[in-house]
This record gives sequence, C-alpha cells and structure tokens, in this order.
Amino acid sequence: MSGGPLVERLVDGKSEACRAILTDLPEWFGIPEALEEYVATAERIDMLACRSGGRVVAFVTLRKTSDAACEIVAMGVMRASHRLGYGRALVLAAEEWTRERGCRFLHVKTLGASHPSTYYAATRRFYDAVGFAPLEELDGFWPGNPCLIMVKTVRP
Repeated sequence: MSGGPLVERLVDGKSEACRAILTDLPEWFGIPEALEEYVATAERIDMLACRSGGRVVAFVTLRKTSDAACEIVAMGVMRASHRLGYGRALVLAAEEWTRERGCRFLHVKTLGASHPSTYYAATRRFYDAVGFAPLEELDGFWPGNPCLIMVKTVRP
C-alpha cells in the first residue's frame, strides 16, 4: 500500500455506504435521527471513499460553508479497518478538495471534551494528530451534547 489507501470520489451508492459504515459504529453514531440525517445528507453533498476488496470501508462527506472554509460533515471507517490509514488518507484528500474550492480552512464538528465519551476522546486525538486544532466548544448546538469545532489551515 505504498502511499496509503486510494481515495476516490463516490457518486453512486453514497447513502448505502454511509449507512453501512455508520451502523457499524454505534458508539459514535448511535442516535438514530442523527444517523438518518447523515445518510440523507450524503446523497446531496460530495463524498470521498476508500475501498477494500471492492467494498467501501471508509468515507468522508464534505461541503463548502463559506468562501474561506469547507467542512467535514461526517467521516467513518468500518471498525475492522480502523488504524489502517484510511482516516488519514481521507483527511489528506479532504484537504485537497478544500484547496480545489479556493478555501483556506477545513473544519469539523465533534463531541466536545466536556462530555466523558472515551470514543470521542479518541476522535479528538485523531483530528489533533492530523493537524486540526480545537477552535471552540459550544453548548446548545446539539441539545444535551457539547459541540467542539476543530479547524485546520490547508493553504496559507
């Protein structure tokens, strides 16, 4: 796997791939209404994905939020494919996607550190390891859950 996993733009089967992967990750995506929103959104926005054995095992959905920034809306990697470089490859591809749209920043919303979830603590460590920095933790954005906005500069 020289250079890491291959990333492709997925056009067909986006909602199915999103549902299969997020359903495999109930510790992160266990709120049924939120999962359904991610699945519905996947059909409407760009998705980058990685395959293993012909099957989509990882994806990221992306949208432009302003002239300066793009957002990782959702990202997931099948549990059996964790720690194999798929997440890192998707973030690198998302950075390129962001630059292609003339934007300087890539941001993501995740569960804030004031929540005790060990799963989301691992998520925050991952984003930190790939160069994101915590910008602000918001109360009230997600009822009952703190929302942490993390950001990364992708071009000067």
